[in-house]
Amino acid sequence: MKILITDDHSEMRLLIRSVVGDLADKIIECTDGAEALTSYRENRPDWVLMDIKMPGVDGIAATRQIRSAFPNARIIMVTDYEDPRLRQAALSSGACEYVLKEELMRLREILQDDRLS
Repeated sequence: MKILITDDHSEMRLLIRSVVGDLADKIIECTDGAEALTSYRENRPDWVLMDIKMPGVDGIAATRQIRSAFPNARIIMVTDYEDPRLRQAALSSGACEYVLKEELMRLREILQDDRLS
């Protein structure tokens, strides 16, 4: 499985990698939404783990762009914000799931369930 991690903080990318790294054959990292779209085109990952608030192209806009170009893309928003409006915006943009950074182990559950199907 290929996973694309998009977050503007290197420490958070490292933490996410430590949580899901053993589930992936390859992990690609990006620092913003524009880079994520380019990387998605080049790598066609199985999953994208996308932060919401980043400088430049934010995660919601990037999710919308990726899903527009690749309708089958599977994107999980990974965020600090338990905000119903942001959750709705993320899901409306095409995200499959909305996971809080304080609950990163949910990522393992989602990705492992996918591997079993």
